[in-house]
Amino acid sequence: MNFYRLLLGLVILFVACLGSAQSSYTPTRGETVLKLEIEGRGSLFIRLFTKEAPKATAHIIELVQRGFYDTKPFHRVERSPKPFLAQIGPTNSTEAADVRIPYEDSGFSFKEAGMVGLSAKPNDRDSGDCQFHILLGPATFLDGSYTCFGKVVFGADILGALKQGDKVKKASIVRG
Repeated sequence: MNFYRLLLGLVILFVACLGSAQSSYTPTRGETVLKLEIEGRGSLFIRLFTKEAPKATAHIIELVQRGFYDTKPFHRVERSPKPFLAQIGPTNSTEAADVRIPYEDSGFSFKEAGMVGLSAKPNDRDSGDCQFHILLGPATFLDGSYTCFGKVVFGADILGALKQGDKVKKASIVRG
């Protein structure tokens, strides 16, 4: 009986250590990553396509460095009738950065969960500003209308658990 308790304790300890070793992401050399620390959930890491979407990523990086996304909530999370997206950024024009980032064809598609796009006004793909969305499922119908500027590389479980109103405690840029 004591042997089984010891064995169970070792298994629990091993799993706990494995989980803690997997709680972060280290960018590879030359990689730029947006880290979103989400209150009560953990950290989501997004690799930015800096070469393929230089204007969009430079704008997002500047906003992050100014603390723009700190304490901002995910104001839109659509999971029904099927997983679609989670969106962050100000919902009123007084908080907007008032910049128009033109559409960039990064060569990436919104074909899978975790792809990140610069939100824009309907029928005006050159009106990107400070809102962005993270796909919860494929949405290729967005291709050509929104700049795809990143991809979640760590924290898919956190993305899957996001709820409307969840707040970013701290956003930061991590470079490899």
